[in-house]
Amino acid sequence: MKITTESTMNTILELTNIASPTGHTEKIMEHITHRLEAVGLEVRNTNKGNRIVTIAGEDNTQHRLLTAHVDTLGAMVKEVKSNGRLALTLVGGFRFNAIEGEYCTIETADGRKYTGTILMHQTTVHVYQDSGSAERNAVNMEVRLDEKVVSADETRSLGIEVGDFISFDPRSVRAGDFIKSRHLDDKVSVAVLLEALMLLAKEKITLPYTTHFLISNNEEIGYGGNSSIPEEVVEYIAVDMGAIGDGQTSDEYHVSICAKDSSGPYHYGLRQHLVGLAQASEIAYCVDIYPFYGSDASAAMKAGVDVKHALIGAGIEASHAYERTHKEAVVATEELVCAYLFSPLAKN
Repeated sequence: MKITTESTMNTILELTNIASPTGHTEKIMEHITHRLEAVGLEVRNTNKGNRIVTIAGEDNTQHRLLTAHVDTLGAMVKEVKSNGRLALTLVGGFRFNAIEGEYCTIETADGRKYTGTILMHQTTVHVYQDSGSAERNAVNMEVRLDEKVVSADETRSLGIEVGDFISFDPRSVRAGDFIKSRHLDDKVSVAVLLEALMLLAKEKITLPYTTHFLISNNEEIGYGGNSSIPEEVVEYIAVDMGAIGDGQTSDEYHVSICAKDSSGPYHYGLRQHLVGLAQASEIAYCVDIYPFYGSDASAAMKAGVDVKHALIGAGIEASHAYERTHKEAVVATEELVCAYLFSPLAKN
């Protein structure tokens, strides 16, 4: 089985342009559901709003599960300020400096949408002496609406209120074999699993083991894929992203296999199984440690799920900011996912 990478690249761009901040992922989940049902797959909706597709295998006594998360970083309206602008509260683990100057969309409770820009209150250098030195924090950052409003009452008259979701402009761009966009974490992996599922359905492929594909929607806040896991599952693979930076082996051209993150080591036997598959198929891979990271697989472990767990994903530059990856990393991730799906269970 070989996924068409160009189709995956197009799906990545498609998904990044559908807003899905954690807590408000209904639209993208509906989109994914329609795509999967269109090729005859049965999609189950959990109480938390996750989606699960099960592909029957020759062995139905020991199951596998692969997950990727569709929820992204975002924000919510914390306060409608007296000047008509909006104070924010962040959703997910990132810093205000990562979104300074970014365009955004505010969606009201009744579905109205307004655009704006996230700025420092003291942005104007001709007025504020501390425009460069003031801390980028919840006190100083605000949304300047693209509406003629100068008071809280005028902003509220638009229907904007505390608790409304704010999504960031993804600025998705295909630059040769690079994709630059917000929210490649984790829509690259979602695209890989979607393309794999559609190919399995179209070619009516039977896997060695019954395998569940879980698209989760609360990973960025720590509990996306920690429930609705069938008792028969013995191996759990989170397909997420490889973190790039000083001291890391991950880059934008390999699939990264995680040995350890902030939750501790991943299952050694399953990790080595994935390394062996990559070596046998000459897949471009690296093994890495992510010091400030957690995944749906680690969340499942904290929830007490009795499985072997592992984490793989395309290397993505500038995580939780304006991210970038390369087609080669997408190819390598696809190849490792496919190799795993048809491999025997890990021995240890």
